[in-house]
Amino acid sequence: MSDKVIISCAVTGSVHTPTMSPYLAITPEQIAEQAIEAAEAGAAILHLHARDPADGRPTPDPAVFDRFVPRIKAATDAVINITTGGSTRMTLAERLAYPLQAAPEMCSLNMGSMNFSIHPVARKITHWQHDWEKPYVEGMEDLIFRNTFADIKHILQVLGRERGTRFEFECYDMGHLYTLAHFRDEGLIQGPIFLQCIFGILGGLGADPENLVAMRTTADRLFGREGYRFSVLGAGRHQMPLLTMAAVMGGNVRVGLEDSLYLGKGHLASSCAEQVRKIRRILDELSLEIATPAEARALLALKGADAVNF
Repeated sequence: MSDKVIISCAVTGSVHTPTMSPYLAITPEQIAEQAIEAAEAGAAILHLHARDPADGRPTPDPAVFDRFVPRIKAATDAVINITTGGSTRMTLAERLAYPLQAAPEMCSLNMGSMNFSIHPVARKITHWQHDWEKPYVEGMEDLIFRNTFADIKHILQVLGRERGTRFEFECYDMGHLYTLAHFRDEGLIQGPIFLQCIFGILGGLGADPENLVAMRTTADRLFGREGYRFSVLGAGRHQMPLLTMAAVMGGNVRVGLEDSLYLGKGHLASSCAEQVRKIRRILDELSLEIATPAEARALLALKGADAVNF
């Protein structure tokens, strides 16, 4: 089982806006439908954000999460992973509002403050569906995604220690691995660590194969090959090439419209499940088996779907 590949699917995120793709899940119904379809296609973990159903802007409102998270749980046995990142415009309290209420099996946790932006994309768009979109995207140029040592410690305590939630540790740069090792050494993190290495975001590591190798070898040195599970997120056009490389290296993979709106060059993905099915075909061609949700829970030592508050 340790050789099986965990497919994660990030359904909607907070970076892309409705203008960028007609297929981006906005309403609670759309998020639920896409998540359930992705799970049926083979995703063992579903990474979830919420959006205002009126205009698609990111929201931390627990009432919106409650309109789709229980529905997904009722329809699938996939691991539900709730963001603690929210968006760069949310306070830490807003980002934690639903995770603290829901006490999920898994949450994402960014391992450092950073510049995080897609503002150059705004130059390519001449017509926006909603008034908030253009200033939201352009404004990323002057924002910092805050994740201080104190913020990370607080999340590890209130979600990890107090609620038994485990984490998808999102690492955008080499230094984030050392921050993760610091908290391991402080006793706030126990293995197995689920390490999500992210490439191709402006402000983080570029999507170069050499960077993937460097992150993997550094993680081996810091955590030991048996002390963590390695997963890769390639942003935008880098999604499938980097995920294929990660799989060949013994890693796990993450897809979804949060990470890339496309299935291939110039071809918008019509759903998250379409991306799941594509990476699954690639894994099949590589003679690799995918992990079921039950197997993912065992590999990551999760507390189980019956121990959450939704």
